[in-house]
Order: sequence, then structure tokens, then C-alpha cells
Amino acid sequence: MVKELVVISGKGGTGKTSLAASFAALARDKVMADCDVDAADLHLVLQPDIQRRQTFSGGHKAVIRGQDCTGCGLCEEACRFEAVRRDKGGVFCVDELSCEGCGVCVRFCPAKAIDFPERESGEWYVSQTRHGTLVHARLGAAEENSGKLVTQVRREASRMAAEQGVGLVIVDGPPGIGCPVIASLAGASLALIVTEPTVSGRHDMERVAELCRRLGVSAAVCVNKCDINPFVTAEICRWSQERALAMAGELPYDAVVTRAQLAGRSVVEMDGEPMAGLIRQVWERVHGLLEKQ
Repeated sequence: MVKELVVISGKGGTGKTSLAASFAALARDKVMADCDVDAADLHLVLQPDIQRRQTFSGGHKAVIRGQDCTGCGLCEEACRFEAVRRDKGGVFCVDELSCEGCGVCVRFCPAKAIDFPERESGEWYVSQTRHGTLVHARLGAAEENSGKLVTQVRREASRMAAEQGVGLVIVDGPPGIGCPVIASLAGASLALIVTEPTVSGRHDMERVAELCRRLGVSAAVCVNKCDINPFVTAEICRWSQERALAMAGELPYDAVVTRAQLAGRSVVEMDGEPMAGLIRQVWERVHGLLEKQ
């Protein structure tokens, strides 16, 4: 059975992707999946060689047929996103970047002059990296992710793991608690919540921990940059223990993380760095928790 480790965070900028990249370097047999498709950046460290690409369609866009439009203007009045406007010739048209695909204009057009085709929102890829297979994606400009693309990436990663006979998928999940996060977490074996000792970091960690509980997903906590506020770090540890959340570790602030990113490498690939050893300890604890699932 393929197990899934999802590395998530309540907010952006906690170091989630840096940890996921290091885990990818440390785990023996695995497939990686970057489910943070709104702001994918795992590929910047793993430097993938794309082997296969597929288009992704996630929603619809309104298109006004100028030859059938009567110019009544009801579509412009109905569009709350101000996506319908007149061009230089006075003909109504739809701004693709502003259109949210709600379909209101299609419904209220008396001439039925508005088409509503499925739109191409982005692409997803299967790539090879120095650490194995990576499934990742990219959304187009102004495109939104409802979780459908996350599900596609995650499904393909599990399929590739089964095909290769490996037992683990490491998922770099999106931040927050919205639809993409739910799509990343549902049915996972273990979630590692990466947080930071700030007011917003603790608040958002508590929200995503509650989401894990509601989805029935076991969770562990890692406090990154723990030394920037030891008092809040202690509060996070105490809060986690009270709710039976495993503590995977505490990592101090270290500029080696930035140097590794600039070099296109994970932290554990930076030889002789103490931070690399600390991340290995976190991975050993997380791996032990995975084996119990």
C-alpha cells in the first residue's frame, strides 16, 4: 500500500517546501508531488526534466459571439467582476483575465449569444529529478485552483508510485485551509504541519491542525525558525502536546536555507552544515510516525 506524507502549513513562508525538498533527498523509495499548484516552487530545487505533460481544464470562460449580440448590455450589468466591456468598435466582449467563469452573463443573455466553453487553465507534468519522479503543475495567468488540479497531481503521483513499486508519496502541499489544502490532505497517511513561532504562525497552525482532525488525518508538528521567539515556540509545543499532536522537531533559523535555494539544492545536500543534521533527525521522526500508520 502506498503511503502519503503531506507537508503543509497554515500560512505561507514557514519553510514547508524546503523541508519537503530535503525529505525528497533523504527518502529512499518515493515519488514526489508538488500540490502547491498556485505557487509551485519545488521544481526550483529539484530541477526536473519533464517527461510528459498534459493540459488541464478547470472551469469555463464566457465568449460573446459578436455576430449574434444585440448590444442590449444586460451581460455588462450582470457581471459583478466587470469582465464584460465594449471594445473600440463598441462591440461587447469578455476580458479573459477578469472573467471568473460564473456563467451569469450566459444565463441572462436574451439573444443566447454567449458561449461558455471549457477553458485550458494550465498544465501538469511527470518529470524525473536527481531524487526520483516528481509530479507537478503550473496554472496559467489569473487562473484559480479549486482543488481539481491538486487531485489530478496527487492521483498521478500515487499511480506512478504503484507503477514503480515504491511505498511512499511525499506531497508538498499548499498553505492555508482552503479547497486545495483539503484536496491535498483527504485520505493522506500523515500530515506534517510546518509552523513558525509568530502570532500568525501559531494561529494558522491551529486552524490547519483542526482541519486535519476533521478529515481524520494524523498530524505532527515541526517548528521552523524556533529561536526567533522561544516563548511562542514553547506555547506551540505545549498546545500540540495537549492535543496529542506528535512533535517532529524544532529547527533554528539558519541562512544556509537561503544559500541552498540559491544553489538549487535541498538543505541536506549542503555538506557539513549543522542544519542538515537537524533536518535528518526530523525526517527520522516523521519516518517513524509513517511506519505506524
